[in-house]
Amino acid sequence: MSTTSFGEPAIATLENQADATPRAPRRKVKRKTWQTVIWFIVLIAVTAVVLYPLVWLLFATFKPNSEFGSNMGLIPNAPTIDNYTKVFEGIAGVPMWRFFLNSFIIAAGSVIGVLLSSSLAAYAFARIQFKGLSVLFAAMIGTLLLPFHVVIIPQYIIFNRLDMIDTFWPLLLPKFLATEAFFVFLLVQFIRQMPRDMDEAARIDGAGHLRIFWSIILPLIKPALITCSIFAFIWAWNDFLGPLLYLTSPENYPLPIALRLYNDQTSVSDYGATVTASFIALIPVLLFFLLFQRFLVDGVATQGLKG
Repeated sequence: MSTTSFGEPAIATLENQADATPRAPRRKVKRKTWQTVIWFIVLIAVTAVVLYPLVWLLFATFKPNSEFGSNMGLIPNAPTIDNYTKVFEGIAGVPMWRFFLNSFIIAAGSVIGVLLSSSLAAYAFARIQFKGLSVLFAAMIGTLLLPFHVVIIPQYIIFNRLDMIDTFWPLLLPKFLATEAFFVFLLVQFIRQMPRDMDEAARIDGAGHLRIFWSIILPLIKPALITCSIFAFIWAWNDFLGPLLYLTSPENYPLPIALRLYNDQTSVSDYGATVTASFIALIPVLLFFLLFQRFLVDGVATQGLKG
C-alpha cells in the first residue's frame, strides 16, 4: 500500500496545497473622516452642555456679591477670593471643617450600616428558605412605594422618647437595620444570579450560613457592594431633610444645613459665600464618584459566573 494515500506524507501534501491556495483579501471597514469629525463635534457639544453648570459654579465662586444680580455670564468682571475667606472662617461660630467632619461622619456611617445590614438581609432572602419568605420580601419591596414623609412623625416620636434628638443616631441607626429596601433588593438580585454549587460544597464541609456568607458570598458581590456604597455616600452627603429634623445645634450641622445659614431670611443673603460653600461641598462627592465609577458597570451583572 502506498504511503501517500493515508499516511503522513499525503497529509503534508494536502496542507501545502491548502497553504498555496490564494485567499481573498479581507476588506477593512474604515470610517470616513467626515463621520469621525461629526461624532467628535456631537460628543464635545454634549459634554459642554453637561459640564457647563459645574464650570459656571466654579467661576461664580470668584464673583463678588454685587455681580450676582447683574453678571450672569461665565467670567467675573472683578474676580476676588473673599468668598473663600468667608467660607473657611465658618459661620455661626462654627468653622467650616466642623461641617465637613459632621457630613463625613454621617456619610461614612451610612455606608457602613447599609453594607452590613443590607448584605445580611439580602443573603437571608436569596439563600435561606423559611416560612413567610415571599410575604416578607413583598413587604420589603412595598416599602419602596412608601414616601418618607409618611414615617417622619412616628420616627421622630420614637427617637425623641429615646433621647436621641440633636445626635447623629437618628440618621445612622436606621442604616444598620436594613431599612433601605433599594439596596436590599439590588443585592438580592445579585446573589440570586450566583450558582449554589459553592454554597453546597461549603455546607458539605461543615460551614454554616455565617461562614458561607463571609467567605463565599461577600467576595463575589464586591461590585454590587461598591455600587451600594456610592449611592449611600452620595445620598447621605446630600441629605437635607433628615438633619434638619433631628439636629438643632449648629456644631452638629452637616454641610447641607450649613449652606442654609448663608441665606437667612432676616438678613441679606451672601450669594458669593453660598455658591462657594456649595462648590466646596460638591468636591468630595465628585472625587468619590470618580474613584469608584468603574465599579458601577460591574455592579449591574456578575462577571465570571455562569449558572
